[in-house]
Amino acid sequence: MISVRRAGDRRLEPILTPQQWHTFHDGAVAPDHGAGFHVLEHLDEARLPPDEELPHSQFVRAEWLTYVFEGSLSFEDERGQRGVLRAGEFQRASSAFDRRHRETNVSRTEWAHFFQFGLHPTATPSPGHQECRFSVADRRDVLCLVASPEGGEGVLRLDQDVKLYSSCLDGGRHLVHELAPGRVAWVHVVRGGAKVMEEALEAGDGAAVTGERVVSLTADGESEVLVFDVSEYRHSAGNGVVT
Repeated sequence: MISVRRAGDRRLEPILTPQQWHTFHDGAVAPDHGAGFHVLEHLDEARLPPDEELPHSQFVRAEWLTYVFEGSLSFEDERGQRGVLRAGEFQRASSAFDRRHRETNVSRTEWAHFFQFGLHPTATPSPGHQECRFSVADRRDVLCLVASPEGGEGVLRLDQDVKLYSSCLDGGRHLVHELAPGRVAWVHVVRGGAKVMEEALEAGDGAAVTGERVVSLTADGESEVLVFDVSEYRHSAGNGVVT
């Protein structure tokens, strides 16, 4: 079964800049996508003007993944450590202490375009942060493993039982990702368009794939997609997250 969440159903923060779109939010049109998809609790897209800091309205405990699509983003973690993420780089970090990371567009002329994904934190989340860069060539017409619980060389290590794949697809390219028993997937289109199973998705659209053995992807022109392979098991209940 596939359940689509259109880009227009995301919540746009009620301010002109920076621009932030939240796929999961309390006022979601589709009630089963209101608070997240299993352990995937946040899926945000943001565009940050030059030399601006991303505001965080509230502290959220989570294991966070950040992907910089365009531009550069400086960060300061909860321990005061600093660094810069550039286009094509992914970061894993946790916000388990007293505050979230700070993110700032380091450019004085160009906007930064990036994505952030929040996973429900484990009881003892791993502190610190880890970064990896994945070129377009690394991700061309394959599902490139970006993050997993096992980690490994060139792969971010996660506390949660989640695997994140990234792919840059040429037009007409077809990929199939197998889902093990008890696994489900969330697919998000970063740019271009793709058919997921039998549903046509465009940039900003997302889809939950449940009760299937595979996830089928076909690119409609040059496209980029992210695939989250997650366990159906939910570590804690009662907060409206899909289980």
